[in-house]
Amino acid sequence: MKKLDRIGFYGILTEPKIGYLPLARIMVEQGVRIIQLRMKDAPRETIRDTAFALRSEIPASTIFIINDDPALALEVQADGVHLGQSDMPYAEARAMLGPDAIIGLSTHNPRQTEEACALNPDYIGVGPVYATPTKKIPDPVLGISGMREMLALSTVPAVCLGGIDHDNVDDVIAGGAQNICAVRCINAADKPDVELDKMISKMFN
Repeated sequence: MKKLDRIGFYGILTEPKIGYLPLARIMVEQGVRIIQLRMKDAPRETIRDTAFALRSEIPASTIFIINDDPALALEVQADGVHLGQSDMPYAEARAMLGPDAIIGLSTHNPRQTEEACALNPDYIGVGPVYATPTKKIPDPVLGISGMREMLALSTVPAVCLGGIDHDNVDDVIAGGAQNICAVRCINAADKPDVELDKMISKMFN
């Protein structure tokens, strides 16, 4: 059974410039605890093929999460799923995946944070802290003050995300974030190993 005693840097793979498997290998090498596959606009068969390839690459010591799709997580024997507000309800996903699966829930405001935590998921996502282009219909930006309010309400581990990069991560950490996800500055990098190392170093200094 995998439990989230710590998260730290939460890795998301979404259109990585160097490719999905190479970036996953880098994240594993640098000790990233959780790696999520997020392919929003790809055909499901492509997502499935990529997920199977990653499942064979990511070691058992690293938690492998599928975004949005509990059925695919079950099929590829991922460690769990991350659910957005419009995805399958938490109770249904838990029934499908079983008690040992890692299930995270996205939250975008204090009410959603309280409602999600009442379900006792393994973790929640808190964001977007800053503006981000990764969603076609973006949720309202929280800012540091909104993030801080949601962190205070959370009773489970909370991962802060959305527009976080090297220029603002110090403010996010100062605002109380202990678990952080930075997407674009890693996935869009020519040398994501260098960018990831810099991000992790800031988090643990």
